[in-house]
Amino acid sequence: MPSSPSVAELQEALSSPAAYPHDPERIEFKQTHISLIALAPPRVYKIKKPVSLAYLDFSTLERRRHFCEKEVHLNQRLAPNTYEDVVPIVRTDEGLRVEGDSDAGTVVEVAVKMRYLEPSQFLDARLARGAASEADIDRLVRTLCAFYQSRPSPPEVAEAGRIGRLRAVTEGNFEEAEGHVGSLLSRPAHEALQFYADRFYDQYAALLHRRRAGGFIVEGHGDLRLEHVHVTDERVALFDCIEFNEEFRYLDVANDVAFLAMDLDVHGHPGLSRRFVNRMAQGLGDPDLHRLLPFYKSQRAQVRGKVGGLRAAEDEVPPRERARSRAEARHHYQWALRYAVAGNEPLVVVVMGRPGTGKSTQAEAVAETLGWPHLASDRIRKTRAGVPLVGRADAETRERLYTDALTEATYATLRTRARQRARRHRGTVLDATFSRVAQRERLRTALRAADVPYVFVELTAEDDTLKRRLRRRTREEATASDARASDFEMLTDRYEAPDALEDPRHVQIDTEDAPDQTTLEILKALIRLAD
Repeated sequence: MPSSPSVAELQEALSSPAAYPHDPERIEFKQTHISLIALAPPRVYKIKKPVSLAYLDFSTLERRRHFCEKEVHLNQRLAPNTYEDVVPIVRTDEGLRVEGDSDAGTVVEVAVKMRYLEPSQFLDARLARGAASEADIDRLVRTLCAFYQSRPSPPEVAEAGRIGRLRAVTEGNFEEAEGHVGSLLSRPAHEALQFYADRFYDQYAALLHRRRAGGFIVEGHGDLRLEHVHVTDERVALFDCIEFNEEFRYLDVANDVAFLAMDLDVHGHPGLSRRFVNRMAQGLGDPDLHRLLPFYKSQRAQVRGKVGGLRAAEDEVPPRERARSRAEARHHYQWALRYAVAGNEPLVVVVMGRPGTGKSTQAEAVAETLGWPHLASDRIRKTRAGVPLVGRADAETRERLYTDALTEATYATLRTRARQRARRHRGTVLDATFSRVAQRERLRTALRAADVPYVFVELTAEDDTLKRRLRRRTREEATASDARASDFEMLTDRYEAPDALEDPRHVQIDTEDAPDQTTLEILKALIRLAD
């Protein structure tokens, strides 16, 4: 059997118009981690890479031919007249030829032949230039509702809704993401997402069983993203469904819907995302869809993080695209955790506690895992006063820094910025002692008035631990905080600790363990409160 050309050889050969039957005027290439796509208007040729991964096997020419045929067949459902055929790529004396004559050479590869679709009409492009509308979303909803309602849920499809099968897919994603820990997401973030998934399957078991038996598991699209939706005056077409793995295509309609809703969120359109979800729930008569969306959005964001990480590791992908894939992977992993700790809403995480408890360290770690800003009172205070951020101020400057007026202005800034971000549907991590009951109450009142969810995370540690940390801070000096060991008694006396009656949205986290373990415990606490 002749060897298949490498991806690099294919791209080089297919860069020539002579390689095609229609002599295209221009040729562009796109790559995913599993495909090489040649855009040669008015045709597109999609070639599967000879890869074998945990969830697909394109390792032989026959397997690639099989899945190309399956791709053409399945995509007739939502993108009719777009997928045309499976065609050979033939090695001839003149070189590789797409749709070549097998009598003139040897078939060394196959490709899916498609119509070229105008790039400006894909939903991601329409959104980017401000051309997408609520009407576009409503048309998409009608298309999808008609599709799902026309799809029966036979027993072999419904089997995919059993919790054991669902868990297996989730665990597979975590296993593949393990290689990204430390580079694209932190260990605490990875373990918190696993905790969230385990908790979800336990808490929602009864609902998942009802949905399996109730016909909500369908043979859906499986990869419903903005770049796979093409909108024209004549039609809404959804192409590039999952063909290579039934486990990814047999799914709850809520899981399919979640992918596009997540993509709208990530692209900065939370209002359109909410409209899409609300209209889908109404159109399908499925009020429980809302309850499942945070989890499935989180899962879909993790999948995009995993895929971006895989693409970033491929040598044949240009360096600039690899860097972009790494950045996108990190961003998607952050979104996955946001859904776990906050659901579909913005959240204000208030990291508070006595000096030396590790507030700034933990607030920074939590903010990094979520991709939210870390707003620290020490930095705001010193910036307002025009004082250098790092290093302890002298006694005279400290007296000016810690007046009641500047303290109130600092905390007012925290409140204002948190509310401003929440209005834009964005979360925030606040980092301040919040030593006074009145300070906490003013923040609570402001956030409740704006209907913004919040959590007070009070960090604690033994006095001896706090004193040791403050003595170390005195020696190192590289911090924005002015609190030192000599201030311990005074600061302790001033600290009005929250009691058990103050707020149900208040948790205490001990910081005696290693910092990563503390970060994980904070994330778990946020996940529990998000239920």
